[in-house]
Amino acid sequence: MAKGLYTSAQARKRRQKQRWNDRYYRKRVLRLKQKADPLQGSPQAKGIVVEKVGVEAKQPNSGIRKCVRVQLIKNGRQVTALAPGNLAISFIDEHDEVLIEGVGGRMGRSYGDLSGVRYRVLKVNNVSLREMVRGRKEKPIR
Repeated sequence: MAKGLYTSAQARKRRQKQRWNDRYYRKRVLRLKQKADPLQGSPQAKGIVVEKVGVEAKQPNSGIRKCVRVQLIKNGRQVTALAPGNLAISFIDEHDEVLIEGVGGRMGRSYGDLSGVRYRVLKVNNVSLREMVRGRKEKPIR
């Protein structure tokens, strides 16, 4: 490896070439997350509920997790979002406008025993779903 007065350009060039071996660097510079992610890199997105679905939990757990299919307003893509909380699905109807966010799985992937579910519902018609489940707020009539 060259060491001396006039080798900084050479060292910089070598370092830059080595950085491409780092998968996080490559993903960031090529903007692969923004291209593949339905939310396009943003933390939250609004969408319209297309249908209510029940997703079966993976082994060894059993149960049907209540989810909704949401069509995003910004790009028209459809994603599955979890309705967290006891009886939360009853506050969500088809054609409601919902705000979704990542469910907090590993590196943007699915969470826990939910296969294929990467998002959860935060708000329904601009009112917090958590507050409606707790009985503090009423669902607005659109």
